[in-house]
This record gives sequence, C-alpha cells and structure tokens, in this order.
Amino acid sequence: MKDTFKKIISYILRIESTLVLWKYKPKVIAITGSVGKTSTKDAIYSALSTMTYVRKSEKSYNSEIGLPLTILGIPNGWSDPYVWFKNILKGLWLIIYPHKYPKWLVLEVGVGKPGDMKKTALWLKTDVVVITAIGETPVHIEFFSSVKHLIEEKSKLITTLKKDGLLVLNADDDVVFNLKSKSKSRVITYGFNENADVRASEDKIFYNDKGEPSGVSFRIDEGGVSLPVFIEGVFGRNHIYASLASLAIFAGLKWNMISAIDAFKNYDMPPGRMRLLSGINDSFIIDDTYNSSPFAAQSALQTLGQVNIENSGKVPGKKGNRKIAVLGDMLELGRHTVDAHRNIGKIAHENIDILLVVGPRAQDIKTGAMEAGMKEKNIFEFNNSVEAGEFLKDLVNTNDLVLLKGSQGIRMERAVGAILNDIENKSKLLVRQDKEWLDKA
Repeated sequence: MKDTFKKIISYILRIESTLVLWKYKPKVIAITGSVGKTSTKDAIYSALSTMTYVRKSEKSYNSEIGLPLTILGIPNGWSDPYVWFKNILKGLWLIIYPHKYPKWLVLEVGVGKPGDMKKTALWLKTDVVVITAIGETPVHIEFFSSVKHLIEEKSKLITTLKKDGLLVLNADDDVVFNLKSKSKSRVITYGFNENADVRASEDKIFYNDKGEPSGVSFRIDEGGVSLPVFIEGVFGRNHIYASLASLAIFAGLKWNMISAIDAFKNYDMPPGRMRLLSGINDSFIIDDTYNSSPFAAQSALQTLGQVNIENSGKVPGKKGNRKIAVLGDMLELGRHTVDAHRNIGKIAHENIDILLVVGPRAQDIKTGAMEAGMKEKNIFEFNNSVEAGEFLKDLVNTNDLVLLKGSQGIRMERAVGAILNDIENKSKLLVRQDKEWLDKA
C-alpha cells in the first residue's frame, strides 16, 4: 500500500512540476555525481543568489519525489496523507494562478538504483548540467553491476540539456572529464588539472591572528585572469571544487566571477560538510557528518593531516594538540565494503594520532589502520555514535582537532553534539536536526 501511495503521489507531483516548468520557464541547473553534489549545489546557489531570484534543492531532496518538491516549493509530506493532499493543491494553485517564481532552479539529482536517471530525463530539461566526481568506489555502487554501469546511469543527465545548454565537468576526475565526448553542448571544465578551463592552484589552509585554523584559500585562473578566493569556516578540497564548479558556470555564461568570489567569503555553509566548529575543552571540531564515501573520507583525512594545530595559541602547556578521527560505517558499497574500509584505515594512520571507529563495517577501518602500523592502544571501537560521543567527552582536550565522518545511517552528528561547545545553537550547527530525523532511533 505504501509503495502504491508513493507512486501515485510521485506521478501527480511530476505532472504538476512539468506544467510549472512550462508555465514559468525558469533556467535549470542540475547537478549529479557520486561526491560533492550537495556542496556544489550550495556554492552555486550562494553565488547565483547575489544576482537573481534562485531556489535550490533542500536537504536530501534529490529523489523522484524530491525534485518535484523543489520545483513546486512544497515540503516533504513523509507519511502524512493530509500534508500530501495540501501539497497537491498548492501545486495546482501554482499552475492556475500567477505567482512570483524563481528565475533559476539549482537541483541536486541523484540515483539510487538503475533507471532512476532515465526517468528523470523523460521530463526534466536543463540549461546547465554539472557533473562533480565519481571516484573509484562511489556510493550506491551496491545497486549496480559495475562502476561503468553507475557512470552510464548518471551520465544520462547530459541528455536533458537544451540545444544551447552548458555542460560543466570536473577535469580532475578522468571518468567525468571523458564525458565531454557524450555531448554536443558547450563544455567547460574545472579543477587543478592544467587542462582545466577554470583552474585552481595554491590551495592552502589559512589561520587567524591567534594561529587558529580559519578556512581555505586558493587561486583561480580563467581566460588570462588570476584571482584569489577565500572560504571561511570550512576545510577540504571539496569546498574548493564546489566553488570551482560555480565559477565555471559564471565563466561559461559570461558573468562577472568577482561577484561569485565575494559570495564565497562568508556564505552560510550548510551543516555537516567539513565545517569548523568550536568543541568543549578548547578543542576544534571538523564536522563532516552529512554523509560518507571512500573518496570523501580519504579527502577529509588528508585535510585533517594538513591542518597545523601546534600554534593555535590556546592555553599553552595543557595536554592536547592531537588529531582524532571518529569514523563510522560507509554504506551502500556492496562487494567493495571490506576493501574500502580497510583502505580508509590505512589513510587514517598516515594522518591522525587517535582513531575511533563506529559501527560493524568500521571494524575494517581498524584492521586497515593496524595493518598500516597504528598501535591498537590508540584505536577505540563503538557500536553507535552515542557511545562514541560519551567517550569523546572525556577524551578531547585543549587544541585537539577532531574529525567526525560517517554515512547518514550512522548518525555521527550525535557524537558531534556531545562535544559541541555552542550547544544552544545545536539545531542550527548540526545536520539532521529536524523532527523527522530526531524521532528516528
């Protein structure tokens, strides 16, 4: 009954969305990939919102129901038939009566199983398609026969481009870069690769006047112009790539890139994506708990290894100055699960002092770390994120830098909440704080 109800709702909303797109004719930017979709969506939204009326996909609204929710501007009804009935009426009213509607839509388009993107391509037409990165072991791979099959599915989004559309590709991901040949549309690329049209270089972590890590900076080169970019309050190349994708769109559409760069300086970074937070006992937190994949976990650990916490200026002489990683299960990896987790363990050993693993699959992270030479006394195991958080309360000290990461189902934000200094703003700072998530076990 549930599946039938969902299919009926999905069908009605899709029809309404098609009619709304036809009536209001907004420009549509669609983003896909296995890594960085959400960060890229948020960066593009931030840059675009400085110059026009724009709407973006909210939360994880990237499913067959999620896309219509964004297009229609309505909330998720979850399992409440009354809310869905109201949503359908709102969609009809949007079609019948003229409204002020966004000039641009920024949509995150994901796939969970074979055929998902094909269904989307039947009704969604786009002006810009962005493909972020795939990685060697992408998420959702367990539902596909091979990485090649998953790539073919995601690349179907290219077929949604209008004749004058723009295809934006990550030049540092060979698989993505090679998709140039799949489209007759204009193509612009971004990355650190010297062949990228919008090229980044000199990326580094910058520090405030107290010596505390404050964010990332880099340079971009495009069309003979070189410009500095600063992003405060976050770490990691994932945010650089997200910004680069935005700048590539601006370059491809001949817009002023300086306005986009200014938007990145202090934009409201969404929770759980390599976000720097203040922890208890004068510690630092890198909150990357939104989700996890092998590629993203590797990047997060390498970033943790690069941060200098020796000169942060916090209470000299106290214990601390350690790099701690709290790593939960990475889900939906299928037959790649064991090898992927063990490899993350090896990378963790190269970048941290103390390792906490959370969940049954994460036991292989411990195995990989020990195989790489990490001492067992520096590794701690937990069944869930709540247990890990309780342990962290007694563990963290001055200048400790704690990275927390895991797939959504592991709920690693609960461990962040246990050591968060600004507990009053927990609902704003942490991911998955709405009632539907908090009510889940």
